[in-house]
Amino acid sequence: MPSISRDEVAHLARLARLDLQSDEVDHLAGQLDQIIDAVGQVAQVAADDIPPTSHALPVTNVFRPDELRPCLSAEAALSGAPEAEDGRFRVPQILGEEQ
Repeated sequence: MPSISRDEVAHLARLARLDLQSDEVDHLAGQLDQIIDAVGQVAQVAADDIPPTSHALPVTNVFRPDELRPCLSAEAALSGAPEAEDGRFRVPQILGEEQ
């Protein structure tokens, strides 16, 4: 017999705005009971001397360090642009806003 009643499942369904049929409520009561049992088993294994962790294995940064490197000058970047204005790319107006 599930420890979660049909009324509790129906109440949760109403809170979640789910329209469940009677057979779905019975089915979900059993599934929720299994989930709660599984969580209880994990809680029994967890010991006070084991700190909580976010990952099972240590995570290290796999990214390279930031380094300054030469890049394009503004003139070189704009050299292939169809139009440039005041050191920026000039593009057609699309939002209809006044400048």
